Amino acid sequence: MTSTSTPPGLARFNALEEHAAFTALHEVCASTVWTKRLLAARPYAEPERLYAESDAATAGLGADDLGEAMAGHPPIGRPKPGDPTSAREQSGMSGASDGLRAEMLELNLAYQERFGHVFLICATGRTGEQMRDAVKERIGHSPEQEREIVRAELGLINRIRLARLLEED
Repeated sequence: MTSTSTPPGLARFNALEEHAAFTALHEVCASTVWTKRLLAARPYAEPERLYAESDAATAGLGADDLGEAMAGHPPIGRPKPGDPTSAREQSGMSGASDGLRAEMLELNLAYQERFGHVFLICATGRTGEQMRDAVKERIGHSPEQEREIVRAELGLINRIRLARLLEED
């Protein structure tokens, strides 16, 4: 049996004043183009439509827009101070050894030098070692390969953050 009513979190999001909704979406993804596209498609009847719009908007980001989105993400192992979202998403690094932290810093810098942007990975549920192994593998990619991986990782992050947005009180 399916319900025809909008879930409470989604109804709350749909009812937000435009500036508040823009701010909430921009905290999910720092791309202004992405934010405006999701904002323009409101109201959403079901969470799946919101996620599908997010996926389509992420897929359509140009290079500059993708760069803007990535600029909203701190390097792995260095969450934004005072940002609970950043700390929660990077919790796999919270118990990392000093050696692993130092290695991630070195790898992050090498990655950023090679590609010109932060190493972006959906860190939720990953250990520090898994993230280290991923950056080691990905640093050998071509810029084109890496851009598409970054886009896919950003899409995963956006979905997780949107789901949390709909769960918040």
